[in-house]
Amino acid sequence: MDLTDQPTALLPGDVRMPLLGFGTWQATGQAGYDAVLAALDTGYRHLDTATVYGNEREVGRAVRESGLRREDLFITTKLPPDRVGRERATLEASLEALGVEHVDLWLIHWPPSSPGDSIPLWRELLAARDENLARAVGVSNYSTAEIDELIQSTEENPAVNQIRWSPSLYDRQRHAEHRDRGVVLEGYSPFKTSDLSDPVLTRIAAAHGVSPAQVVLRWHIDHEIVVIPKSVTPERISANFDVFHFSLTAEEMRDIDALGEV
Repeated sequence: MDLTDQPTALLPGDVRMPLLGFGTWQATGQAGYDAVLAALDTGYRHLDTATVYGNEREVGRAVRESGLRREDLFITTKLPPDRVGRERATLEASLEALGVEHVDLWLIHWPPSSPGDSIPLWRELLAARDENLARAVGVSNYSTAEIDELIQSTEENPAVNQIRWSPSLYDRQRHAEHRDRGVVLEGYSPFKTSDLSDPVLTRIAAAHGVSPAQVVLRWHIDHEIVVIPKSVTPERISANFDVFHFSLTAEEMRDIDALGEV
């Protein structure tokens, strides 16, 4: 499956972000390299890494050795919030480690501990985007109020906010707040907070002949929420990608949404 065949979210600047990505947190060393290469072989075209993951070099090596064209991949990395004043050097180190001239998305990994640092940090991301070092820029783990502060100060919306998300964490209002601001919601740790034995998920999985984990991923995609499951197990990497042959009904979506509204 090519990048153009996968469902995507549209970011500013006509940047297309695949709704299903491959998370690489804790995937380091040879195991990390093997996992990323397996993911690319499986069909993933969206890779998510970060400076603090310590695996950008392995991700980059897997990208090079996959034989895929750079323009067919979507690569995200993240800036640690303690790099205020060293943003450019941090990004240049990421680009060097990844072996690419630009990333597709650069995120502030967490809101900085000093609130006064948030706007200068955000302005540096915008500058990197304007110099084509990142095609799009955004944030991670930001509240709606923290996003609004960036927008009010710069009139520039983060393209993405990457936060922990799953059916049990579903928050209709938070989802709407992102949509209203033109910020794409990206969820991480989709399984960590999911009870995959929940009767709602097992019933819907049985109806489609898939696993509850695949239902959780499809639920994100049908909501147009980006999701980045992670695994270093080839079978699970493959199963997590095998979610494009079915979709959930409106009633099934409502039943899963309700898991977060109890």
